[in-house]
Amino acid sequence: MIRGTVFIASDICKGCELCIAACPQHSLSLSRQINPKGYKYAELINDECTGCINCALVCPDAAITVYRQAKVKKAV
Repeated sequence: MIRGTVFIASDICKGCELCIAACPQHSLSLSRQINPKGYKYAELINDECTGCINCALVCPDAAITVYRQAKVKKAV
């Protein structure tokens, strides 16, 4: 299975929740903290991310960067 992770720029996230709805692995949620602009921001809550980039594609503020781990090649 391909693994991934996301980095969310919490200082520019406005908490619109589009990324949360777009995540098929349910890996994102709104934080309990508030950013400097006064919004709750999205955060990664579990390690089920596959790096599908759905969250980054729907983010209107481009606050999400997705990283995928390199696929491990099997020895022949």
